[in-house]
Amino acid sequence: MSAVRVLLVDDQALFREALGTLLDARPEVEVVGEAGDGHQALERAAALAPDVVLMDLHMPVLDGIAATRRLRVEQPGVRVLALTTFDDDEDVFAALRAGALGYLLKDVSADRLVEAVQAAARGESVLQPSVAAKVVARFAQLDDAPRSRPQPLVVPLSDRELDVLRLLADGRSNREIATALFLAEGTVKNHVTNVLGKLGARDRTQAALRARALDLL
Repeated sequence: MSAVRVLLVDDQALFREALGTLLDARPEVEVVGEAGDGHQALERAAALAPDVVLMDLHMPVLDGIAATRRLRVEQPGVRVLALTTFDDDEDVFAALRAGALGYLLKDVSADRLVEAVQAAARGESVLQPSVAAKVVARFAQLDDAPRSRPQPLVVPLSDRELDVLRLLADGRSNREIATALFLAEGTVKNHVTNVLGKLGARDRTQAALRARALDLL
């Protein structure tokens, strides 16, 4: 499998350099370029055609949220992962509404970051556990508003699939789920595929939201 082509976008040059060094040491990832603000990010993305953009949110000239929104329109095939310092509600939901496929904090481990980049390249949503909790909590607030009850699942989830779903909703990666449940990572991938299929969800975030609506979490 070829390395995932990544564009780093952050206004702190030292952080970009450190992150680039870290990722360059991993064969699964190829850093193809850097940008110091959202405007440069759009230019570099157009010229370099990365698979994934690691996007800071608070930057001069053009912030990461605005850049993400434009990038999703101009280059819809490019996946954006927000990589930032803050996980306040305003930033989280603004980034996701703009089209970011995931949201990670800068204290994320190197292994987790590489896994997230690979998942994003496959079109999978990736959320830090604290962020996943915010998304589910926000969706829970909708329970107070009148809405139709979702239809129950045609094929129910097995006990093991429910175990996987709960960890998935906490923002755990396949590797972390495998460790927690003492399963092979390939087995976890199969369970995740089954969970998404049974829930009619296109990604992990949507699966967590639908599971919450069905009182599965």
